[in-house]
Amino acid sequence: MGPNGEVIGRGEIAATGRLIRPRIRRTPIVEVDGGDFGLAPCRLSFKIELLQHAGSFKTRGAFANLLMREIPKVGVAAASGGNHGAAVAYAAMTLGIPAKIFVPAISSPAKIQRIRDYGADLVVGGDRYADALAVSEAWVAQSGALAIHAFDQRETLLGQGTVGLELEDQVSDLDALLVSVGGGGLIAGIAAWYRRRVRIIGVEPEASPTLTRALEAGQPVAAESGGIAADSLAPLRVGELVFPIVRRDVERVVLVSDDAILQAQQSLWTTLRVVAEPGGAAAFAALLSGRYRPGPRERVGVLLSGGNTVAVAFDR
Repeated sequence: MGPNGEVIGRGEIAATGRLIRPRIRRTPIVEVDGGDFGLAPCRLSFKIELLQHAGSFKTRGAFANLLMREIPKVGVAAASGGNHGAAVAYAAMTLGIPAKIFVPAISSPAKIQRIRDYGADLVVGGDRYADALAVSEAWVAQSGALAIHAFDQRETLLGQGTVGLELEDQVSDLDALLVSVGGGGLIAGIAAWYRRRVRIIGVEPEASPTLTRALEAGQPVAAESGGIAADSLAPLRVGELVFPIVRRDVERVVLVSDDAILQAQQSLWTTLRVVAEPGGAAAFAALLSGRYRPGPRERVGVLLSGGNTVAVAFDR
């Protein structure tokens, strides 16, 4: 626990930001009028985190873990739908640390190739993230490797919280921020930074309502999983460390359909020439589908969290 019994605090996030700053990119903001997407007039600020090293925000949490924890000689292990594995593999390669990455069969070819390119020992098996996690945990117990959890680890949360720190420095007058949700590490880290000074809106696929089910039950519970964003937004349950932060500091969570996510991917390409993976485009899908409706003078942040997808021709 951090100061005052918090899971993580703003001071810790700021310190983590200083620590990982030399290792990560300061990703850009693109300012767009909502009318460009056929929306009612509003101010949109896209945080293009898919331009981060290894293609997603996960690199922040990966470096936080590797720089803040004692690493055994055998190295580190991580279970991942793909992005966390690529991030850990990249950070480990950069720091000269052995890494073994476990991913399920649903991981996209682009993410699997990224992990291989970074030189990690890759194990592909099982149908879902939970399967990869179980095999990873068995390997850690056998080998003594350090486990780097994708979302339910303090250092991971601190690293992801630096997205909020950086965004506030770039755009100081946000009214609301839309954030996609899988295990919840990203939204929890960002929410812990803002502490309700900005309205944080979680966005989940209808096919994988992990946080929605947790909030309904009052605690993390197993949820159904599936859909086109299952490789990044479909863990078995939201994190135990994540949940109290979200319940305290996230305004609400909305659900979007696979069709809405596909439309968001298409619109981002058509209007901005940005290629986002399904999980990376989910937050924007909430705007396009009307699940989140901003006010006429509202300034809305949209986090484009990942871009590890096979290149496809969106033009028709």
